[in-house]
Amino acid sequence: MTTLTAQELTTLSTKAIDAKATAYCPYSKFRVGACILTTSGEFISGANIENAAYPAGTCAERVTIGTAVVAGHKDFKALAVATDIKPPASPCGMCRQFIREFTSPTFPVYMYDGEGNYIVMTMEELLPNSFGPEHLE
Repeated sequence: MTTLTAQELTTLSTKAIDAKATAYCPYSKFRVGACILTTSGEFISGANIENAAYPAGTCAERVTIGTAVVAGHKDFKALAVATDIKPPASPCGMCRQFIREFTSPTFPVYMYDGEGNYIVMTMEELLPNSFGPEHLE
């Protein structure tokens, strides 16, 4: 698993927690913020965006990674996801596969609860025996 410096972890968590404030979730009221750290040192944040047609909403993790990829980033160091609940929520199944597309099984995902406490798990722990781009080479 990638080791973050204390400053990287602080910035990553702060930006993920702050991103919750930008969530558009008028139906569920379940705010989720996320922030990804690129290997070049950039922090890119996002939040969940709901839709009246519920399945058309987009999770914070996919907004964040999609924004990063569109900006030209494809190499990442860590991801943080923040919610208002305790214990912290983990990425949904669709997001786990989406994250895996751009990361390795050892990639760390930090999950923050509403009080700022976190747990960290690797993608292998979140999505065991995953299928990634390397399987199509």
